[in-house]
Amino acid sequence: MKERKKKTKKERKKERRRRRKKERKKEEDEERKKERKKEEEEEEEEEKEEEEEEEKEEEEEREEEEEEDKGRKRKTKRRKRKNKRKKRKKQFSFCCIFV
Repeated sequence: MKERKKKTKKERKKERRRRRKKERKKEEDEERKKERKKEEEEEEEEEKEEEEEEEKEEEEEREEEEEEDKGRKRKTKRRKRKNKRKKRKKQFSFCCIFV
């Protein structure tokens, strides 16, 4: 078997530095990944909120249009009824003149 060469103080120091450097780098990478994930999640949430707001606005617009249409329909129905009444009155009064 080969005997291992005993490491000098400098070599041990260098090794320690390398290890620490690698560890720091790993930690920083992990932190960056976490930050990226958080940012992506926030962006997704913002997009979802924007989509929901747009959907709500569209629904409100539809409801308003439906209400306007209902109002128009009511008005036209009222107008038709009034016109029918007027016609009946005119016909009745016209008939009364001849009788």
